[in-house]
Amino acid sequence: MPTRESEIVVSVQQILDQVRQVIVGKDESLLWALAAILSGGHILLEDIPGVGKTTMALSFARALDLEYGRIQFTPDITPSDITGFTMFDREENRFEYRAGLVMTNILLADEINRATPRTQSALLECMEEGTATIDGQTYPLKRPFFVIATQNPVETAGTYPLPEAQLDRFIIRISLGYASRGEEIKILSAIGGEHPIGRVSAVITKEEVNAASREALGVPINEAVLGYIADIGAATRNHEKIRLGLSARG
Repeated sequence: MPTRESEIVVSVQQILDQVRQVIVGKDESLLWALAAILSGGHILLEDIPGVGKTTMALSFARALDLEYGRIQFTPDITPSDITGFTMFDREENRFEYRAGLVMTNILLADEINRATPRTQSALLECMEEGTATIDGQTYPLKRPFFVIATQNPVETAGTYPLPEAQLDRFIIRISLGYASRGEEIKILSAIGGEHPIGRVSAVITKEEVNAASREALGVPINEAVLGYIADIGAATRNHEKIRLGLSARG
């Protein structure tokens, strides 16, 4: 009889198989991304345009059967565009909350470093607490909720570097990079007629994603491993080549 752990392993493989239909040759990056998702963390994709960052986020959303939202960050995006706002309803004679783009499961924050620091900071509470506070009222976000943010490390004109407080909210920073010649041939061959994203189907439900995340957080960790992690964190805070060491959250 299969165990719960073996069922999760099978589901993980099926999810990766679905995403691999679209993202070719990036198995390690996909595995790290899925690990971050199941652990409840947020992902920073730092790479040049056109290597599949947006497509990867949408592929995971489809394979996990999750709601998907996308923000194209520009300097004129305001915090209320992200978190939402309250508006007075004359018929009901009360203020009503109009949901922002964070009211989803997967939020793709595209080119996040092109938004102003004030707008970037609107995501801090959402990423850490899983809530959004508007006009003194706190609203819970959907579960699961995680941010996949992208930024282009090459083009820096008109950008606002992410502050350390926001970088600290991301559990992992990864890049996809260019595909090899053989991989690009596979990509070109797969595009004929229909984009491969249309072939990605849901493997598990939203409820199963939440259950798998709880399973991941409940994995017992040996005290020796905990000590090793703490030692690594302490070493980063005392290394001459590291300006800012690992935080307790990290």
